[in-house]
Amino acid sequence: MCFAEHIRYDQGMDAGPEHSRLSIAGLADWKRLRRQVLRPEADPADVQRALATAAGRTDIPVLWLLGTAQSGKTSIVRALTGSSRAEIGNGFQPCTRSASLYDFPPEAPVIRFLDTRGLGEVGYQPDEDLAVCEDRAHQLLVVLRVTETRSTDVLEVVREIRRRHPDWPLLIAQTCLHDAYPASREGHVLPYPFEHSGWRDQVPTELARLIDAQRSAFTDLPGPGPIRWVAIDFTLPEDGFEPVEYGLEALWRALEDSAVAGLRARLSADPAVRSAYDRAAHPQIVGYSLAAAALGTVPLVDLAALPALQARLLQVLAGIYGLHWTRRSIAEFSSLLGAGIAVGLGVRMAGRSLAKLIPGWGQTAGAVWAAGANGATTYALGKAACLYLHRRREGQDVDAEALRRTFREALGQARGLLDRRERA
Repeated sequence: MCFAEHIRYDQGMDAGPEHSRLSIAGLADWKRLRRQVLRPEADPADVQRALATAAGRTDIPVLWLLGTAQSGKTSIVRALTGSSRAEIGNGFQPCTRSASLYDFPPEAPVIRFLDTRGLGEVGYQPDEDLAVCEDRAHQLLVVLRVTETRSTDVLEVVREIRRRHPDWPLLIAQTCLHDAYPASREGHVLPYPFEHSGWRDQVPTELARLIDAQRSAFTDLPGPGPIRWVAIDFTLPEDGFEPVEYGLEALWRALEDSAVAGLRARLSADPAVRSAYDRAAHPQIVGYSLAAAALGTVPLVDLAALPALQARLLQVLAGIYGLHWTRRSIAEFSSLLGAGIAVGLGVRMAGRSLAKLIPGWGQTAGAVWAAGANGATTYALGKAACLYLHRRREGQDVDAEALRRTFREALGQARGLLDRRERA
């Protein structure tokens, strides 16, 4: 039985004495979660300990951005995450003298961006950065401004990387396409042509020449690892080009086909989701769910840490929607969600930790089940909270059945997401 099937309503469970004791324990855990939501000042230490424990057991994918200044690396991070330039600029933290890491989301990351700075600058020696980056990177993304006709510095670094790692896949993004448009052209070529063989006949002649010249320079790289190219142009609304994220879908497809499997599912909600609040909430939910799953592999740790993580997630989500939890709203949310689910969360919380202590099974299948259940319940709780907060922000009533249906459906979605995590 999969972990999603273990979370169900109270009505179908045996009502014997043991179940009564578990129900009381489950409600106690749910009450503890509610108390931590209402007292955000009381749990930072618990949250940080839980996140630190989870980080040590989570394989977070690292996207290594390699390119010169002003090549468009920040624009790529912004397009993939939905973060502002200010958030990205403040979020990068140095890891060497000229390389920086950006965790997204910051508290419970689902991806790390690694930016090697200084390429092309006089006196820059990349050896220290390469030594650090090679040990961290899961995917190398080279970023070239399409008008860069002298990309020797980047090429030599990429050549050295391929000598050391000949099987690494390489994704090269050619950016700022509009810099090569003739003065008479007012916008991008639509529909996006670069994934079709006849693209050269559809784009301005000078742009086609520059694209081909850059690609020719990288044809003799060592190693059999695949090389994939993508042409993109990410601009600001005031620049006057539509769409502002030209080629983003092509970039997503290229990333999905490379080493970072499941990245889009981590960073982006379903395309049908139109609310900016819901889109901003999605990577937060995924990040905390992955952290909760990692805690599930540590015996007994999640008994105390999981409620702290889930409470912190609920606080973060309320902040995204411009709201805050009150005693009344958290009581209403838990009541609408249903006593059966609340009890089930607590029962599974205790059962998961105890199962991990069973010799043999607890350290193998029990740990895997616990990790999946931790992550799934956290994900489902987050998605249900988003529905509640969205309706409350709009001043609308919340339907209990819709909230419970969202919780149940999110459990299934979480299973697929966590399965991709295991395969990545």
